[in-house]
Amino acid sequence: MKFWDSSAIVPLLAEEPATSFVVDLYREDPLIIAWWGTGVECISALARLERQGAISPDSLAEALTRLRALTSGWQEVQPVEALKETAIRLLRVHNLRVADSLQLAAAILASDHRPSSLDFVCLDERLTAAVQREGFNVIAPAR
Repeated sequence: MKFWDSSAIVPLLAEEPATSFVVDLYREDPLIIAWWGTGVECISALARLERQGAISPDSLAEALTRLRALTSGWQEVQPVEALKETAIRLLRVHNLRVADSLQLAAAILASDHRPSSLDFVCLDERLTAAVQREGFNVIAPAR
């Protein structure tokens, strides 16, 4: 079981350099744990790719269909008070954006405050640094 950052889910939806890496991970273990805002973050990334011309409108529609299928099967960490409190602490301790602090807080809750018990799939360097400092095993492609 792995916690997936939205940066790692987008390559499952649209062709990116990390697509083969994350597709292999997903095939190996298709159970995704994500925070409640991951779907919105994925749509934001896909829309940005379309605006930049990196994907066509048809590819965007296909990616959104794949996202709906993924979200219907993943476990989602809900925005409870403990998540907000943990995210606030993380913002004070690490160089994170708000959404990244919420994702990391969700992973901490999903691990029952035992980060070493849960792998974290992440392609974002800033978030990866904080995730590692919090004690998670990060799964990312070799750089």
